[in-house]
Amino acid sequence: MRQSYLIILILLNCGWAASLSIYKALEPYLAPGGIVTLRFGMGTLILLLLWPWLPGKAPRGWDLVKTIVMGIIVFMLGHRIQVYGNKISTAGNSSVLMAMEPIVTSVAAAIFLREHIGPRRLMGFGLGMLGVALLNGLFGAGFQMAGLTASLIFISSFICEAIYSIMGKPLIERASIMKILTIALVAGTITNLLIDGPQTFAAARAMPLKYWWFIFYMATICTSIGYAVWFAVIKETDVNVVALTVFMQPVAGVAIAAVWLHETLHWGQFWGCVAIIAGLSLGLSRQIKPEVPATVQA
Repeated sequence: MRQSYLIILILLNCGWAASLSIYKALEPYLAPGGIVTLRFGMGTLILLLLWPWLPGKAPRGWDLVKTIVMGIIVFMLGHRIQVYGNKISTAGNSSVLMAMEPIVTSVAAAIFLREHIGPRRLMGFGLGMLGVALLNGLFGAGFQMAGLTASLIFISSFICEAIYSIMGKPLIERASIMKILTIALVAGTITNLLIDGPQTFAAARAMPLKYWWFIFYMATICTSIGYAVWFAVIKETDVNVVALTVFMQPVAGVAIAAVWLHETLHWGQFWGCVAIIAGLSLGLSRQIKPEVPATVQA
């Protein structure tokens, strides 16, 4: 993985972590499905406006069908499950659970893409999971699996998220990243609108203007840019390597939930962050490739 990609992915994962707290802020005005409909609907609109300038060719034939199916699973089903799971839990707990996503994605990549997961990456995953346990208060007197039902609902969304990488990686070898993303978003948005379009628009009319900035942030940074960057990186890097960067989300998410939503902090979260960062460093060691400047021929 290029150093620049690593830096961008770390920043994006911090941005994605903020979305869990944003979901909480939007709860008084929008249902979980409504949040998903507006976020991906606005992201779709942005990319459709840019369609004439998007490079490369669009997917065709079975690749088009796969892109549509992927979009429905990821941008309708997966995120509706995730936002609902976040609603019945806390943003901090959801942030901790995000560390399960790289595990699910890496296992799927090993099974379906035949990727090899080396010992350093396995140790990195192990340290990451230890960090999650510490974040959740392991070894503390009050340790418990907070909201098991909510946790299982939230974790089940990771299967849908993994499909984005597993189905998407072969697709982006044959067609434009941006056009695949746009078509997938269109498919997800049409399905979302069929489910709750009128109810969402009715609720959105009563939403204060400042909350529309949250929707815009998620539609641009977290969706149109974030999902495109993810495709660009996995096109030249193993999915299981890229998935390790998701371990930044528990670190950033817990901090954001504490500062913004005033959720309680504890020492386990500090040591959990240390373990996660150590796991990330170990898992990505020997995976970062220095960027060699292009030579100019005389």
